[in-house]
Formats: sequence, structure tokens, C-alpha cells
Amino acid sequence: MSELKDQIYQILCRPQLTSLATLTADGKPWVRYVMALTDEELTLRFATVIQARKVTQIKANPEVHLTCGVTNPSELTPYLQIQGKAVLKTDEATRHAFWDDMLKPIFSGPDDPKYGVIEVTPYQIEHCTPGSYEPKIWTA
Repeated sequence: MSELKDQIYQILCRPQLTSLATLTADGKPWVRYVMALTDEELTLRFATVIQARKVTQIKANPEVHLTCGVTNPSELTPYLQIQGKAVLKTDEATRHAFWDDMLKPIFSGPDDPKYGVIEVTPYQIEHCTPGSYEPKIWTA
């Protein structure tokens, strides 16, 4: 793993409250929070209700943008700007592998027909450090 990829992973290796931007049918940006988890390949995943508007927007245009990393506004830490392509996964293996009991308030379990997992494969990540005007850029 490259040094930059490792620095990015160190931010993403814990669950992240992340802003996710998609485009509406009329081309306007729409942003919402998601709780994202990632793996060592930097693929991000988060649960979704499969009827959610983000799913419709991702199916129409899989290009997404995520921002994450700052967990305490009184501590300026590096943050990430992530560009990637998203896809809805509803297969049993993915839903069971991603399932966590923290999802119980929303879904009845990993076989709930409303439950899906959005998978984002990043192709560019900017590692931004407060005070520096030049982000470090990782590309897939």
C-alpha cells in the first residue's frame, strides 16, 4: 500500500459520517449524510433503503462525490474529497456480509426486502490537510 493510500485508509478504516452528493433527474446536486465503511482497497459501502431517491439517482448517473474525515470541528484534521462510481448491491452475500445490528432500527434483518448496500469504487481521492492549499491526490 502506498503511503498516501495508507493515510487515506487510516481516515476511512472507522465508520464515517460522510456527505454523499448525487445528481437529481434535472441535473441539480443533492447531498445527504450516510454512514460509510471501507475496506483496504478503499471501496466504500453504506446501507440504504432500496426505494430511496439516492438509489434512483445513482441508477441514472453512478457518478458520486463524498466528503469525510472531520469528526470533531474543534480539531482540524485531514479530510477527504472522494470521486467515484456507485452501484446498488442487493445480492444475499453482500447484504449478509455488510449487516450490522446497528441497522436494526431501520431494517428487520439482512433479508429485509427494503435493505440494500451502495458500493462506491473511488477513482480519485483528494487528501486535504487544513492550512495546506494543495491536496495530495490518489488515483485508482
